[in-house]
Amino acid sequence: MDAMFPKLFERGKIGRLEIKNRVVKAPTYGALSNIDGSVTDRMIRYYEEVARGGTGLVIVESASIDNKASKAAPCQLGISSIEHIPGLAALAQGICDQGARAALQLTHFGRDNFLGITPAKSASRIPMSMGGLGPFATFADEPVPQELTIEEIQDIVKAFGDAAQRAQTAGFEMVEVHGAHGGLVTNFLSPGTNRRNDMYGGSLQNRMRFLVEVVRSIRKKVGPDFPIGVRLSGNDYEPNGVVIEDTVEVAKVLESIGVDIIHVSGGSHIRGNHLASPMSVPAGHHIREVEAVKRVVHIPVIASGSITTPQLAEEILESGKADFIALARPLFADPYWPQKAREGRPEDITPCIRCNDGCQDRSNLRYRPTQCTVNVALNKGDTLAITPADRQRNVAVVGGGPGGMEAARVCALRGHKVTLYEKRSLGGALIDASAPEFKADLKRLIDYYVTQLKKLKVEVIQKEATVDTFKKGNVDAVIVAVGGTPLIPDVPGIDRPIVVTAMDVLRKKSPVGQKVLVVGGNMVGTEVGLWLAEQGKEVIFVEMLDEFMANVGIFDQLEYHERLAKQKVAIHTGKRLESVIDKGAIVVDKFGRRQEMMADNIVLAVGFIPLTSLREKLEKEKGFEVYAIGDCVSPRRIFDAIHEAYLTARKL
Repeated sequence: MDAMFPKLFERGKIGRLEIKNRVVKAPTYGALSNIDGSVTDRMIRYYEEVARGGTGLVIVESASIDNKASKAAPCQLGISSIEHIPGLAALAQGICDQGARAALQLTHFGRDNFLGITPAKSASRIPMSMGGLGPFATFADEPVPQELTIEEIQDIVKAFGDAAQRAQTAGFEMVEVHGAHGGLVTNFLSPGTNRRNDMYGGSLQNRMRFLVEVVRSIRKKVGPDFPIGVRLSGNDYEPNGVVIEDTVEVAKVLESIGVDIIHVSGGSHIRGNHLASPMSVPAGHHIREVEAVKRVVHIPVIASGSITTPQLAEEILESGKADFIALARPLFADPYWPQKAREGRPEDITPCIRCNDGCQDRSNLRYRPTQCTVNVALNKGDTLAITPADRQRNVAVVGGGPGGMEAARVCALRGHKVTLYEKRSLGGALIDASAPEFKADLKRLIDYYVTQLKKLKVEVIQKEATVDTFKKGNVDAVIVAVGGTPLIPDVPGIDRPIVVTAMDVLRKKSPVGQKVLVVGGNMVGTEVGLWLAEQGKEVIFVEMLDEFMANVGIFDQLEYHERLAKQKVAIHTGKRLESVIDKGAIVVDKFGRRQEMMADNIVLAVGFIPLTSLREKLEKEKGFEVYAIGDCVSPRRIFDAIHEAYLTARKL
């Protein structure tokens, strides 16, 4: 069964613990616990499904180790008391019953405390907003943390050991120390956040002392044979922060004191574009750092960071750059990723597109249980499962974008006879959005849907559907998913030849000159402007709002700002397009001051308006039900289109 990816499904060992394959569930905050950090049934169901999907080692999300300052987020899992053991025992047992190994990550978030209740504690008084990150720090308003005293440090060291012993008592088969991403261990390791002049500061040997003491405390409590792992940031990308040269030295010391496995990640909470990397960052983002650690230790190494496909995972293992592959967001998108890969059908894996819309912008950054753009049922248990319909119906779907394709897929899975009408090719707006090379993950989503619709025998008719199309046919329900059309502002000169829409540029229908003025600093405008800038164009952004990229996810913002800073780009906020002239435009600010901006082309990216005509006409007809989803209701994101499609299809 595992002939396609033999290395990925080869047995592995961590100390004396044997793992059935090389797939690891990376620990991720999910806000699934009770307020006191105790385990919920919802959490157990989630992790059981991950284990059932074929993952070899499940590392349960970061558990706070004491009741002082280690907890950092609402409904974070806890292991600070024996009161947590019964629930944790049920969780560990549920994972093991599904054939996976159960591990628990032990965490003190240090400076990165997002609760705002308990004063944050850190190696030094360095807040998250310092270090030259400026307005693009994710949590720029966090208070200055208190510097830990020697006595407090020793209390925390002991708390890690006690927490590990509780995890062992609860039935977990391994613990991992969270030493990455801006948590307390990183606060000590990083010279940017550790300004101490005592035995815990200064040299690298002193800065790693806290971590060494934590590991020794754990080993003393759990005995010689219980596996201990440590997760490290190979590079946290913060000014004067953690770099791979130091991480390599830390890894060697950890091996020498009995750590059984190193988990290499990267980034931090304020460098989230390197932590939960968006699709504009190359896949396998931390492999260079992973390989550097692998070269200097003899214990196994886990590779983490945007490893979204089994093909990439196999390549990393085959080349000897790592021993295990950690998956976080890919298992949100499809908890059965390992099973489908092992069965030789990777084309059936629902792809993580690294949009960060569901799992970060709408979830973690808002302290809500994790959602996923492409997996509507995530964390919903059986309440949103796709079940057979009571009777087969003839369903027509109009529009082959993400909403239309998802609606067709779910309807077909429920047993309906589905016909999809798309006047272009399947993919719809995804085709345009995926034109820039840094949006290529969207192509994988198109390929997935095309494959699924073919396997489900959905009839695809490549023509524009009209009311007459359904007057003639035997249709029980029509789902309208025709999207929107670019909004054209009503200003003088807007019909001049130099004016084009962002969609026309993405479709390469309208070549543009060397100097381009992009009207709109939203997601579409930003991405089109960046795409043009990286082709060597001079780009001027004009955004009516005072904030550039106001509707762009924070991790995308971080990445796009870094990339735009390398190009010939000017950004004007608080200004609107007043008129188009022969060789440019007139813009006006909120004080009425006008400015002439010269450009070879004006690219319009000011938004979309829904296409409502077909739905309105169909609703006047009798004999079938009509539903509308996605941008033809209100232009929004891929998340909204897919979720509305899934929920609508479940009603039929």
